[in-house]
Amino acid sequence: MSRRELPEGVERRSFDGRERLATRGETVYGEPTDDGWRLWDAGRSKLGAMLELGMKTGLSGGESVLYLGAASGTTVSHVADFAGPTYAVEFAPRTVRDLVGVAEDRENLFPLLKDARKPDTYAHVVESNLDVLVQDVATRGQADVAVRNRQFLADDGRLLMAVKARSEDVTSDPSDVFDGVVSRLGDAYEVLETARLDRFHSDHLGVVARPR
Repeated sequence: MSRRELPEGVERRSFDGRERLATRGETVYGEPTDDGWRLWDAGRSKLGAMLELGMKTGLSGGESVLYLGAASGTTVSHVADFAGPTYAVEFAPRTVRDLVGVAEDRENLFPLLKDARKPDTYAHVVESNLDVLVQDVATRGQADVAVRNRQFLADDGRLLMAVKARSEDVTSDPSDVFDGVVSRLGDAYEVLETARLDRFHSDHLGVVARPR
């Protein structure tokens, strides 16, 4: 992916002699920095891996975002560095405490202790017609989660999803699992691009889709 294709606010900077993704913001997980830019480690971020692999995410910077599966804030902190309002849904209370700490340095990041499988529980908080839905949830029924949260996306929005095969079905071949998830997504989305993320995350599939 060239510099031109990266979102505004994301650059390639030299870390350990290699050109790697970086955003501007306060450090979160001990990542190295370079003149105010902090390394976006694709080995710890599925969205970072999608960008490193050159997937056409449609991100340009400044988007409104709903992030499902925010965990302790590793990836969503980078997203908030270059995006607009960013709603971060996470189910585990202890993890959300870490996420709240990350949000203290980012006024556009809004942590929500909610279950991504139940969007009606946060529909009163999250705005509609969002630009981007980022999903990285380790649960069975990952496609169902994306379909249920379609309600928050604008008609020209984007779903950027990382599918974890082992969370969906630990016994089946990952390729078969991915085929099933992509097929189910077709109920609410047009899938634009898929790519295996194995270079950075084994048994994961990156998906770019838009609402039908």
